[in-house]
Formats: sequence, C-alpha cells, structure tokens
Amino acid sequence: MRVITGGKYENLREAHSAVFFPEYGKNREKLLEFVGTLKGNETIITASLELIDLLAGRFRKGEENVLIYSNTEKALTLKEVYELRKYLDFDARGGFSGERAKVSVLFVEGKTDAKFFKAVFKKLFEFKESREVPQNLMFIERVFERDNFDLLKRASDGNYVAVIPSEGNSGVIRNLGNFIRAMEVFNFSVDRIGAAIDIDEDRDSALQSIEGKLAQVGARKRGQEYKIRGTEITPLVIGLPFEDELIEWKKPTVEDLMLHLIDREGLLGRIKPALGVLNESLGRKLTPKEVMYLALSAYGHWGNLEGFYELFVMRSRFRNLKAVLREAGIMDGLEKLAFWEGRAGTSRAGRP
Repeated sequence: MRVITGGKYENLREAHSAVFFPEYGKNREKLLEFVGTLKGNETIITASLELIDLLAGRFRKGEENVLIYSNTEKALTLKEVYELRKYLDFDARGGFSGERAKVSVLFVEGKTDAKFFKAVFKKLFEFKESREVPQNLMFIERVFERDNFDLLKRASDGNYVAVIPSEGNSGVIRNLGNFIRAMEVFNFSVDRIGAAIDIDEDRDSALQSIEGKLAQVGARKRGQEYKIRGTEITPLVIGLPFEDELIEWKKPTVEDLMLHLIDREGLLGRIKPALGVLNESLGRKLTPKEVMYLALSAYGHWGNLEGFYELFVMRSRFRNLKAVLREAGIMDGLEKLAFWEGRAGTSRAGRP
C-alpha cells in the first residue's frame, strides 16, 4: 500500500496510476467500505486524515506499506504513521505553516512525570502555559486542545518547551524515533529533544536503549549528547534512591524526586507519625506512591496526583528543587532544554 498526501502530488510518478480519493462528503461508513475493497497493492492520493488512519491501521505491517509526503517526496512506513497518529496525534498530511520559533520537546513516561517537569520549567525557567503554537509545533495543536500535552512559552525570549507523556520507557523511545523520522519527512525541526526515562535496572542499560534508537535514525554522539541535522538530543535518566525505614524503595521513578523534595520541604516529617501507624497496621513498608497519596492529603490538595506534583513543585523552595535535580543528575540537561546553547543564565534558576 502506498498513500500519497501533501500539496505536490502531481509531481510524483506514482500519482499517474493512483486512486485519487476525494474526501468531501464521505462519512466513516463510506470510508470503511472503501478501505475494505483494497487489496494492499494500490496507490491512494488523499488529504483525509480519517482515511489515513484507517489505511495505517489496516496496512501497518510490512515495510512496503508507506505514506509519501509529496512536498518532500520522502516516506514513512504506515507503521510509523500509525504510531505517530495513535501516540502523538500527529497531523500526517503535513503542510505546516506560520512563524518558526525556538522549541524544545521533552518526552516523558507518563502524565505525573509530565506535570512534574512542566512545573520545573515554570518554577525555575520562567515559562508559562501557552496557547500560541509556532510553525514547528503545529502538528501538536489538536493534542494541546485535548489537554493531554503541555505547551509552555517564555515571554522574555519567545522560546517554547513542549512536555509530552509517552506511556512508559518504551513509549519514550518509540516517540523519540518516530518524531525524528517525522521531522525529516515533513521538513520541520525543533532545536532540542529531551528523552526522560527511568533507570530501571541500571543507568548504562537505560542510555543504551536511547542510543539504539538514535543510531537507527542516524544521530551522531557529541559528548553526553547527540545531534541529528540541526537538532540536539538530551537524555535525562531518572533515578535517585530514597532510604527510609518506613518506605519500600524498589525502582527509580519520578516519585523518587518527589520523595526527596517533600523531605527537604519538611512535609515528609509531618506525615511520619501517620506513616508509622499505617506501616504497623499493614505489617509492611509503604510504597512511594502510597506515601505520595498521604502527602497529598496532608498538604490539603484534594485533586489528583498529577495536580499535586505540579502544585508542590511550584510552591517548593528554589534551592530545594535545584538540589534534588542536581543530585539526580538531570539539572544540566533541563537547563539545556530551557536555555539552548550560549544563552546566559538570566532566569530565576540562577538564584540560590
């Protein structure tokens, strides 16, 4: 299956024998009926995102099944298109226009991670939530409107940071690779990409999972970072063990960072008596997430855990937040994502 989209399909040799599919006036039933008649050896020209979704869903197996963006004459496999649509709601028709801006994209594991890092960028680097979308982030506009994605802008220089949850370590790696491929095919770029994953077994294994994906897309290593075309990639490996007689720490997650932060802010000490009572009642140590829910209640926040992470980070002391991030080894990477190379440290992140 070959699917052609974009505004210059007339220039492609494949277009002469293609099925031109006018999307206007076709409901989903008609689209399903059309897709059901296909054998898989056709070439389809379409600007229908719904049809692209159906074609990618049916023909995502096989390297020969591709989407060709006629404006660049480059191609993605339909498997890549399927994942870009499912996990990033990427507009696979291309045609992005508007003013380009300085942009960093940070892929994180889940929504609690996203709210934690969103608050870090707001607290330390003077970013604020934005509904303005620059040309090189137009593909995510629909995602932002659904509020499963955070887009931030700094008024002083017009720089953007996009924080995108990705459904676990494997999701971060998948989205990283697909996003870099999409930049090449659809001819857009961002300045920096961050990939934040948990250490899990060990730091080297976590880095190797990122390096393996970057090698597949042709990124070059430069010191501790990587570069592909004009984009720099910054790995952020999360893991900061927390030792406490009442808390059972097993594996690194963003909850590590929160445990250290609530400890430094004094909240952990306030709930220690309750932790002791619950520990004795259950006959076991408490998990970090259970501690987080107790902290949430003690803090007087009656929302969800995501909201608590964001609120607590925003209200924490600069020195405590920075100390936790530095101990975790990710402060330098966050500064790069926030400032870009050569930017002077003029934000509040420079405060003690």
